[in-house]
Amino acid sequence: MDKNNIVKEYSNGEVAVVWQSAKCIHAANCVKHLSAVFKPQQHPWINVHNATTAEIVATVNKCPSGALTIKTIEK
Repeated sequence: MDKNNIVKEYSNGEVAVVWQSAKCIHAANCVKHLSAVFKPQQHPWINVHNATTAEIVATVNKCPSGALTIKTIEK
């Protein structure tokens, strides 16, 4: 595993937040806009169960680097 390019997914059953460490520029838009979900001091640092899917998608869409993306879960 390349520790400089970690890819993790965090799912709430409707969507998955995909985080790519190599793209992250630490702008902290996610933390500023939805601190109930994005908590860099905790492990795991993303808890998708602390907000609605709409809130999560809106916040992820504010990521300037593309380090956070949304993947729809097929049911």
